[in-house]
Amino acid sequence: MIRCVFCGRENDPLSKFCLDCGKPVVSSGARVIPVPGGAGAATMDRRASQGIPDTRISKTPATGSSAGAGMKTPCRYCATPIDPSLPFCPKCGGRVVAAAPVPELSSALCGSCGTVVVPGVDIFCATCGARVTMTAEPPSAPNPTAVFSARATVSGPKIALLNSAGAVTRTVMLERADATIGRADGELRFGDDVYMSPVHAQLSFRDGQLYLRDLGSRNGTWLYQTEPYKLQDGDSVLIGSQILRFRRLGYPGPNPPEADATRRLGSAVPSADVAVLQQLRADGSARDSCHLSPARSVVIGRNEGDWIFPYDQTMSGRHAEVRSEDLEFIVLDLGSRNGIAVAVRGEKPVKAGQRILLGDQTLRVESV
Repeated sequence: MIRCVFCGRENDPLSKFCLDCGKPVVSSGARVIPVPGGAGAATMDRRASQGIPDTRISKTPATGSSAGAGMKTPCRYCATPIDPSLPFCPKCGGRVVAAAPVPELSSALCGSCGTVVVPGVDIFCATCGARVTMTAEPPSAPNPTAVFSARATVSGPKIALLNSAGAVTRTVMLERADATIGRADGELRFGDDVYMSPVHAQLSFRDGQLYLRDLGSRNGTWLYQTEPYKLQDGDSVLIGSQILRFRRLGYPGPNPPEADATRRLGSAVPSADVAVLQQLRADGSARDSCHLSPARSVVIGRNEGDWIFPYDQTMSGRHAEVRSEDLEFIVLDLGSRNGIAVAVRGEKPVKAGQRILLGDQTLRVESV
């Protein structure tokens, strides 16, 4: 055995570092001469005279049975198998850190969507973003229908979440009068959707009818139309990936005379423009426009019609038509693949089969 000159601990001759203090046992190139006494003993005698307790680890193994007795663990610095009870690695001198016991984790079900979560590890549900509580419940058999909220007193509509191909990925049941949808708050959350506002929209169910309301979101809440829709001043229509805003210009009927009974002259035109469709950029400014006039219909498509968007791959060849009916304008789908959606203003009723676009998420009302 070799005695450490710093603390007096006797170490194995092959040890490079003291098992007690971690200092080098032998200086580089020095000759190993095991001695029974020496500087190490003098150091320990001096510490004892000063009342400093002896903290050396006894070379006599502790008595008593242990499940881990005789087991070695690799050093986290050099991977040498060592006794976990030693304070330092005898090869590299690294401090031995006992592995912390791994707590037994119990799973639970998310209270919002039913996904299996681990309280104490998962802070938020990976599926719906709801905060995970510390109350653990044993997981039950998977249920294809999740629940919006546990504060339910009514049995409401069933709503499906669709992927980009239109297939159903998840179904939720609206079981409370009002349910909020958003990226950071609400009963139904989509934490990874950068196009969805923190608080985006609200679904309400009352008197057997489902209603949809936008909550001031940045990108709007869109309701796909299953029937021809009469445009109102200020409406925004989604056709393919184009956002078109409908604005009325006023009816240009006979101009009333001025105060002095003088009438205005104007160009002779076959029909006057009474409304306009504006193609909007991301900042809300108008990029292009198409003027509308009575007795004239406008067909919109990717490669056919009066207003063509050849670069929009989400638009069908003949996608939609804006039809003039007296002084009103009706937008209707021409059998397109992706349909027509109108931005929700105020509270709008929703029927079974209608789709809703919020951020990058598409929902479909399965039943009401």
